[in-house]
Amino acid sequence: MKMQLKRLVLIGICLTFFSAAGFAENMYISDKLKVTVRRGASTEYKIVAMAESGDRVEILEAGKEWTLVRLKNGVEGYLTTRYLVANPTHALRLAQLQVKQKALTQQAAALLEENTKLREENKQLNSSLIGTEKSLKKLDADYQELKTGSAEFLTLKSKYKKVSEQLAEQSKKADKLDKDLSKVELNQYIKWFLAGSGVLLVGFIVGFSARRGRRRPSLL
Repeated sequence: MKMQLKRLVLIGICLTFFSAAGFAENMYISDKLKVTVRRGASTEYKIVAMAESGDRVEILEAGKEWTLVRLKNGVEGYLTTRYLVANPTHALRLAQLQVKQKALTQQAAALLEENTKLREENKQLNSSLIGTEKSLKKLDADYQELKTGSAEFLTLKSKYKKVSEQLAEQSKKADKLDKDLSKVELNQYIKWFLAGSGVLLVGFIVGFSARRGRRRPSLL
């Protein structure tokens, strides 16, 4: 029976402790104070720690005059309830704001430095872009010149081919004319030779006939 009673008491104490811990909330020590944290809920109890303005404490058991708290270093004790406030003190908020301001200032400085770096890179890119555009314009001009030259070359090539073909045709015609002329001249030579030979033959015959005619009367 006694063992069961002890167990019930122990369970009750554990439930009370976990209930208080489960409903614990955070509060702050009010401005410009140093507050004593005591072992019990009275000034008669020994001081176990000191809490300063802005310190955050965990509420373990809230009371009208005294409140059981746990400090950030883990020490537990009672302090006067009227020194607790729900929101951070002005000094703490100012310190927090200063920390945030410092972080923002550092962030702004980093962003400014990055912005300056990006501006320099942008300047270099613009300079490179200008150079690339100039090179592109020159390449385009060279291409147009080459294109024009190529067109002229193709035109000249076509004309050369045409003239060459005409020259070859005319050469063939000239060779044919030379051959034809040679044949005509040969035929003419032959005609002249035959004509001359005919004249000589006729002259010989006439002369021979005349000689025979003159010889016959003398024989009579």
